[in-house]
Amino acid sequence: MRITGVQSGFFLMLSAFALAQYVPPYTDYCRTGMYPPSGATFKGNVSWYTINLDLPPYKRWNQLISERKAELNNLIQVIKDLANAFVPSGKLIQLVDKDLPLLLDSLPSPFKEEIKGIADVSGVPLGEVLLFNIFYEVFTVCTSLVAEDSTGKLYHARNLDFGLFLGWDIKNKSWAVTEQLRPLVANVDFQKNNKTVFKATSFAGYVGMLTGIKPGMFTLTMNERFSLDGGYIGLLEWILGRRDGVWMSFLTRSVLENATSYDDAKNQLSKTKMLAPAYFILGGNKSGQGCIITRSRLSSVDIWEIDLKKGRWYVLETNYDRWKDPLFLDDRRTPAMKCMNETTQAKISLETIYDVLSTKPVLNKLTTYTTLMDVSEGKLEAYIRDCPDPCMPW
Repeated sequence: MRITGVQSGFFLMLSAFALAQYVPPYTDYCRTGMYPPSGATFKGNVSWYTINLDLPPYKRWNQLISERKAELNNLIQVIKDLANAFVPSGKLIQLVDKDLPLLLDSLPSPFKEEIKGIADVSGVPLGEVLLFNIFYEVFTVCTSLVAEDSTGKLYHARNLDFGLFLGWDIKNKSWAVTEQLRPLVANVDFQKNNKTVFKATSFAGYVGMLTGIKPGMFTLTMNERFSLDGGYIGLLEWILGRRDGVWMSFLTRSVLENATSYDDAKNQLSKTKMLAPAYFILGGNKSGQGCIITRSRLSSVDIWEIDLKKGRWYVLETNYDRWKDPLFLDDRRTPAMKCMNETTQAKISLETIYDVLSTKPVLNKLTTYTTLMDVSEGKLEAYIRDCPDPCMPW
């Protein structure tokens, strides 16, 4: 096979990035003293909103969307520009606007009613809001961890990295979709009868959940799992009418809302059939309650748990099976584990975990936010992030 100059340049670029991730300044010595957040990697605190679950689903997001509809429209425009660059005729967006809304009724309640309400309040076409929600099934890369300190207290944290391959801006060295997502980050307090059911960090316009806490009970994050039997296959089956699997972000939200214990959450996350493979990172409120559930679309493949007797005081997941090496272009696991081990169990805290998640390339150009959670105190705090140059694209 003859390799063209363009292909050769592409492979050289990938090779350069593969080597750069292990060499300063694209990687760091483990960061310290990064908390409380400040400086160039900190872009701001995340605002809080209340989602009243006693309201009809159509109306639940009105306040948040009313305040963020300009930002949501900006993001949708970037996605449309990327789609039109891929299919210059504009027929792809025409298909989204015309045909995708016909599939809305195939979604379960309350998600379909909430998406309809978001579209009406924001003025964004229904098909485009639905497309925005679909994106998270296939374009998310992340780092999540659960750690137990020497007193038995559990902490859970994550970097949410989103926008891979979605519009790299060569001039500004940034991802177009990632840049537009940061203004949409919001903390949401889901309440019934004026009492918190769960809290989450999410994006305005997105009705599934990727990061959340059920205070005093459990914490939960979801990472994408790269697999040949991936989200694209499940989405295609859903479009073609086979709809016996659950969207992974809908499952995350359902578990946060309805599970009654760590064990109940673990059981639901392990056994529910899904549209896409995933990693669920689950933390509880008792010593030893922390695990990574590696999921195929049908069932759990592996459950990796905190085990103090074996010296395993934390579990950590990026986007690769723990028994396999990460992709040579994307090794965030090794530096993250190195920094966790250097921190030690005796010194682990939300503050030192923030240091770990601020170390390149764990922090990278795709990172939109960092969330820190303390289940025993019911605390969730989130910060919008940036990774100034020099920094890895992913």
